[in-house]
Amino acid sequence: MNGAQDLGGMMGFGPVVPEPEDVRFHAEWEKRALALTLAAGALGRWNIDISRHARETLHPADYLSSSYYEIWTKGLEKLLQGAGLVSAAELQAGRAIDPPVPGQKVLAADQVAAVLARGSNYQRPEAAPARFAIDDVVLTRNEHPAGHTRLPRYARGKVGTVERVHGVFVLPDSNAHGRGESPQWLYTVRFDGRELWGEAADPTLTVSIDAWEGYLEPA
Repeated sequence: MNGAQDLGGMMGFGPVVPEPEDVRFHAEWEKRALALTLAAGALGRWNIDISRHARETLHPADYLSSSYYEIWTKGLEKLLQGAGLVSAAELQAGRAIDPPVPGQKVLAADQVAAVLARGSNYQRPEAAPARFAIDDVVLTRNEHPAGHTRLPRYARGKVGTVERVHGVFVLPDSNAHGRGESPQWLYTVRFDGRELWGEAADPTLTVSIDAWEGYLEPA
């Protein structure tokens, strides 16, 4: 969807200020926000794409005025309420009011390191040959879906070159809405900066994005 999270190429938001790689948190509460998000995800009531979409659907004014982990917290509130695990009254009060929903999975503290190290595998078996190969020139579709997509707005309707073929992976556009995994071939596509940003762009700049096969057409 076109939302506040898709800011690539947008003007008026100031420069991107990189931070050192070892800076993970700016306050103690941010550590707790991450921990709560991981623990709640282990309940098994949603997947990573549903989780991302929950954050995307925050009102743009709310999204843009919130810090990174504030966005995570607000997205988690939406997920928990949507799954019937907390009520609006509980969120307003900041405490439990109703009895807990029984039968939930629990991620114990001593299991966290192993679970995170194991990760989640989103690659799936190949059911059909890949449509594109390395060095193929492709055109991204100029679509503006109402739901979740991993194709950035700035890269729609643009010509690029396939530089890597990854295999078949779960399609976020479908998985985010409970419509099944619908796996597709996944490619890395390289674009010239001027194809994306026009003549004002640095002529030496290239941008590579991961794009599912359904995003692409032969150029």
